[in-house]
Amino acid sequence: MKKCDYCGKEITYFEQYCCDECQRKTLDFYDYQAKYSKLFGVVNAVCVMGIPIGLFMFSVVAPIGFTMMSLAVLILGLMIVIFPFPVENMISSMKLKKAVKVTRIIGAVLLVTGVALVILDLIFFLKF
Repeated sequence: MKKCDYCGKEITYFEQYCCDECQRKTLDFYDYQAKYSKLFGVVNAVCVMGIPIGLFMFSVVAPIGFTMMSLAVLILGLMIVIFPFPVENMISSMKLKKAVKVTRIIGAVLLVTGVALVILDLIFFLKF
């Protein structure tokens, strides 16, 4: 059987969604993604490049590199929680509802890791 593109419930081959609510939520998600995709791409690129640059800087100037890396992880996690835009392969294999949930979980893990790194940065590099 074919599955609903949003929730994954079984439907007939002539339908794409199981109900009007699933269709509305899917369209709302893609509108939200289109509205914020450029912001997501820019922040994503800056944070993803900030992590290796921070790791490199860590070998040169430890406090600056660690701070840069921890802030990049924190911002990346926050951005993924706010803008949970999964890739198309993930959407096609899991359906939209589950893919967004998994993406938010990944973002939450990054956010918690970023908070932990910032706390470690405060403890070890900014001695009070």
